[in-house]
Amino acid sequence: MRVLVLGGDGYLGWPTAMYLSSRDHHVAVCDNMIKRYWEAEVGISPLEEVPTLHTRIRRWQDLSGNAIKLFVGDIARNARFVYRMIENFKPDALIHYAEQPSAPFSMIDRAKCVETQVNNVTGTLNVLFAVRSVVPDCHIVKLGTMGEYGTPNIDIEEGWLHLEHNGRRDRVLFPKKPGSFYHLSKVHDSHNLEFACRVWGARATDLNQGIVYGVDTDETVIHSDLRTSFHYDAVFGTVLNRFVAQAVCGQPLTVYGRGGQTRGFLNIRDTLRCVELALNSIADAGEFRVFNQFTEQFSVNELAEHVSRVGKARGLDVAVTQIDNPRIEMEDHYYSAKHSALESLGLKPNLLTDNIVNHMFDYVTAAQDRIDPTVIAPSILWKQR
Repeated sequence: MRVLVLGGDGYLGWPTAMYLSSRDHHVAVCDNMIKRYWEAEVGISPLEEVPTLHTRIRRWQDLSGNAIKLFVGDIARNARFVYRMIENFKPDALIHYAEQPSAPFSMIDRAKCVETQVNNVTGTLNVLFAVRSVVPDCHIVKLGTMGEYGTPNIDIEEGWLHLEHNGRRDRVLFPKKPGSFYHLSKVHDSHNLEFACRVWGARATDLNQGIVYGVDTDETVIHSDLRTSFHYDAVFGTVLNRFVAQAVCGQPLTVYGRGGQTRGFLNIRDTLRCVELALNSIADAGEFRVFNQFTEQFSVNELAEHVSRVGKARGLDVAVTQIDNPRIEMEDHYYSAKHSALESLGLKPNLLTDNIVNHMFDYVTAAQDRIDPTVIAPSILWKQR
């Protein structure tokens, strides 16, 4: 299969490209490296330096014998580039990771909010129009987020809701209540994708992904030039990464608010398998298919307890403290989300065991001299005081 990975320089994009290349797919990647610019803009960097995408592609070909084609360009601001790229490569499937991925970044100010939504929404629209024009049968696999749904007081279905109202029944998109301007951009993407499927007959799978953790895959460990990024900061880092970094550098684990916030989580290796399963079960023409992509759900307090317990077993003095929540969100709530579709296609989850957390501790400890403790505390407020 000819697979084009948008956002190929990213935490998920690069491992996905290698994973598919190692399985005999003809892979191309696209990126404009703007995530690296955003990181520099807010003064943060990954725990370990990440080689350039050009370097990683060359190293992968040297070691695997498999070539990955590279396109460098901005899919949001250069529609002509998008058309030329798709005309050149003619993908059978397109995996779309190429979006600004941080809720806090989108909440910094007006400019970052606009940049997030223009980058994410316009980029997806340019891709939709180019695919319709050049390769209308191409299967679009789009990375969404469980954050589109918010925390409703009902079970979260996989994208669609069957309801009865005033004696009539219908199947509608599940109601969305996103918690940031970033999450809103993903909602807009989902609506645009569904519209393209319904009106143009496009094929799309929307992967509403939970929070991803993990430091490596079978391919990234082959050589240091193939590594992916690990963020532990308050802007691009996720909660589990942040807790492990805090434990290693002797900071208390900082729980935002009461800590009852509950979300879906999955291992990076499961992300790659989920994408592969979606590729291998192609959506029908006109079908907007939604999979909730996570394997377990935890509250922030449960994660803090897990990291604290593993850290103490390693001889670390790990404390947990609650701080004022910089976000506007429910801190104690019902949360039950369906996620059976991918398991029915064959997903066998890698769950968050003590061994996994210990592996994260090993990775962070080996690079602990590179931890900047000043970037872990949150400084971006959802509602400026």
